[in-house]
Amino acid sequence: MRRETVQANSPRKRPRWLPPLAAIIGVALTAAAGNWQLDRAHQKERAQEAYDQGVAHAPVRLSATPARAEDLRLRRVEAEGEFIPKDAILLDNKTRNGVTGYEVIMPLRIGASSMHALVNRGWIAAGPERARLPVIITPEGVVRVTGVAIVPGRFLELAKVDDSGPVWQNLTIDRFVARTGLQVLPVVVQQRNDLDDGLLRAWERPDFGIAKHYGYAVQWFSFCGLIIFLYVFFHVKRSRSKKNQEDVPPPGHD
Repeated sequence: MRRETVQANSPRKRPRWLPPLAAIIGVALTAAAGNWQLDRAHQKERAQEAYDQGVAHAPVRLSATPARAEDLRLRRVEAEGEFIPKDAILLDNKTRNGVTGYEVIMPLRIGASSMHALVNRGWIAAGPERARLPVIITPEGVVRVTGVAIVPGRFLELAKVDDSGPVWQNLTIDRFVARTGLQVLPVVVQQRNDLDDGLLRAWERPDFGIAKHYGYAVQWFSFCGLIIFLYVFFHVKRSRSKKNQEDVPPPGHD
């Protein structure tokens, strides 16, 4: 009896179901990623629309009543009260026209209550000596502040935070409360009105990153289309090669 032997170095035949399975998985993953990016773009568009509407509408008056951040986010707001300079925070590494400086964050005590609103009063240059902090001009008495309510964003801090001094790298509401013990609203008012204090308040419109998500979506859908194209191309090529082999007459036939 004749036995067929298989050489150890002979290539194993690839399962026929493997390429279509890989193509299906690739198409599913890239299409899902593209749809996710489109959904994120639509969410950012709604956020931008909410910002434009909030800025256009009449301002919300801040009071001593606690409020949710989402109810005030990107809304025009106004408040009356007195600034508390001793609890001011200077956000570091803020650049304007190539000049490094600080953004001045100062609590505003609303009326005669114990509630405060954190106000981003504007930008001031750092000066030639970083060890000497700039002098902040603060109006005395009751002032009226108008602006847009911003919720502090997320950030990554790789080193231990030292919040014992007035210069901070990042701001969170919880950190400010822990530092000062003040009762504050969960937003920062980006001041828009002028109080003759020499601070720069040329705020830019927030970048919601809509174009970025559309760009990522195009990339993922391009990958999806490429997978489909390559699978069809090689499938047709393999089918034609197999047909040509079948059309070749066996040895010994004319």
